[in-house]
Amino acid sequence: MKKTLFCLALMLGGVVHADELADANALFAKKSYPQALQLYTKLANGGNAEAQLHMGEMYFYGEAGTVDLAKAETWFKKSAAKGNKTAAASLEMMKKRDARRAELDYWIGKYDGAELSAGEFRCPAPRIPAMSKQNDEIESVSAKVAAWQDCYNGFVRNLNESSPLTKRIPKDIADLLTKDEAEQSRLHLEGVYAGIAENAKVSAKLVLADFGAWRSATDAYIKEHNRIVTDAAATAPRKGD
Repeated sequence: MKKTLFCLALMLGGVVHADELADANALFAKKSYPQALQLYTKLANGGNAEAQLHMGEMYFYGEAGTVDLAKAETWFKKSAAKGNKTAAASLEMMKKRDARRAELDYWIGKYDGAELSAGEFRCPAPRIPAMSKQNDEIESVSAKVAAWQDCYNGFVRNLNESSPLTKRIPKDIADLLTKDEAEQSRLHLEGVYAGIAENAKVSAKLVLADFGAWRSATDAYIKEHNRIVTDAAATAPRKGD
């Protein structure tokens, strides 16, 4: 009888254990992270490999309240030691993070978007004189501004197509980012985009302002020149007079 009661107690303990894990998973699914963490901690300390895996994940992604990679690695190791393949894969992922730390840091805070303003998208401002008096110079200035305008429009199209800049992060790097790192990267890249867009806008306004001033001055000169020519022709003595 004692043996039977002992086996029954073990079975009931297993049911309770499974129910607690299901409860913890349900809490996690509802994003009730503090409550889920409490149950996972109890089960993980009791040796449950799946709970240990989830503990590692919660510390890795910050759902435990903060990102703690050391604690994440500790729980992944405990779970992997019990044969959990997902935990073993998570440990491998953490090794990749160490090996590719420089690339992670680049996208988190060092990327400057230089290629977005380089090559065919580099649109230096054309040199515009204060005024032009000769037709060949007028045509040359107009052609340079038109070419700049085409380049600038292409730059804007490419910049818009590149937004958000998080699309430029290689997938294998994006998959290695923690939740906090992904957020840091997003904010950094948004700042880079905004800076590039603002600098381009300021530059374009200056070009257009210079072009507008040149055109007004040139038009005024041409108008005055034509008036002088017309007046001279009108007052010039005619043959036979």
